[in-house]
Amino acid sequence: MSTVEIDPTEIDYFTDAAVAADSVPYFDHMLAHHPVWRESKYGVVIVTGYEEALQVYHQPEVYSSINRTGGPVLDLPVELVGDDLTDLLEQYRSSFPTNDQIVTFDPPMHTDHRALLMGLITPKRLKENEEFLKLTADRFLDELLPQGHCEFIWDYSKRYAVLAVADLLGVPESDHPMLIDLLATRQGPMLGNLKLQTAHHNSLERLYDYFVEKIEQRRLSPTEDILTGMAVATFPDETLPEPIQVARIASNLFAAGNETTVQLLGISLARIAEDQALQDLLRQNTSLIPKFIEETLRLEAPIKGSFRLTKVATSIGGLDLTPGTVVMLLHGAAGRDARIFENPSEFIVNRANARQHLAFGRGIHTCPGAPLARAEAVFSIQRLLERTERIWISEEQHGPAGERRWDLMPSYKFRGHNRLHLEYTERKAD
Repeated sequence: MSTVEIDPTEIDYFTDAAVAADSVPYFDHMLAHHPVWRESKYGVVIVTGYEEALQVYHQPEVYSSINRTGGPVLDLPVELVGDDLTDLLEQYRSSFPTNDQIVTFDPPMHTDHRALLMGLITPKRLKENEEFLKLTADRFLDELLPQGHCEFIWDYSKRYAVLAVADLLGVPESDHPMLIDLLATRQGPMLGNLKLQTAHHNSLERLYDYFVEKIEQRRLSPTEDILTGMAVATFPDETLPEPIQVARIASNLFAAGNETTVQLLGISLARIAEDQALQDLLRQNTSLIPKFIEETLRLEAPIKGSFRLTKVATSIGGLDLTPGTVVMLLHGAAGRDARIFENPSEFIVNRANARQHLAFGRGIHTCPGAPLARAEAVFSIQRLLERTERIWISEEQHGPAGERRWDLMPSYKFRGHNRLHLEYTERKAD
């Protein structure tokens, strides 16, 4: 456990810049003393304990995901009163941020849309996508390695994540530059910023328009491609979705890739570049890379946490919760729970139970893109290690070891780098 003393009653987790930059002391204190705790400023119940988080994940009938991408303060035109808020929440769904995204849906709406989504990312399609991932990794490295340095987040991670989803969904290669320009050339609105803004941003509108047009075209003129498969896919009851419903699901994959995969790649490369012994181990034994990724996800989950809202009265960790209580699951902390993970602060590359982490969620909202994110990370790290002699952090940009000046995301929801400058020596062909 961290030796830093933290008094959570004196810290606003949602606005404190020091905690956003380094949440570990906060996480460790909460796990040791308050695995479930109601903070006083907003009345949010913060869940850091692993088993307690699982309880929330596995009770969607009690904990709604409608506020999942929101903040600690609800900005609603109605007071949440009643013994069961299920119908009331759906009535006012449009008042919640990103209310049209599947991550905020509850059953039965979530069940139908999840089935449609899983029809787009089948194991067969993921396997077909792997060759593209390998070729794209090498194509970007062909460009970056001769330079001897790069800014990894924008030069590689964001572009790679966008193209990975584009290929999975069968977006024509002629449209790839448009998607990179839209999603990988400028910083969009950040969820979980420290100013607690309540404006409801939706940076996916152009993607919605793009996919609606494609779906409508394929329904009129079907071809033998993946977009046609998306266009004709039906809900479990065999009804045909509106084009906008399919477009929103497809667009969500891009949003998820930019939030999770990009930061997983950055966090992983920062650790590899900082630890030469670990780097040498992975370079000599690339079969350890998948295990390395799981341990990284356990210890440095790119998404620190997300929200839920109680629909009915319940209790968790000894606390009674009334309907309408905002709950925040800090799964970034749950990966450090000593009740589940022995020596939780230690990075163990071959930890036996690392994959028990909650970085991709659990239950009905388990991240459907997790297999794609893992594949992107494996292929990227493997090819980068195979094609370099050594990788290290740029001291000019980030300062010397022990005194790094990281450019981190100022967010209580996300962990990761805005910029990560790497230097390396390219391995020459024999």
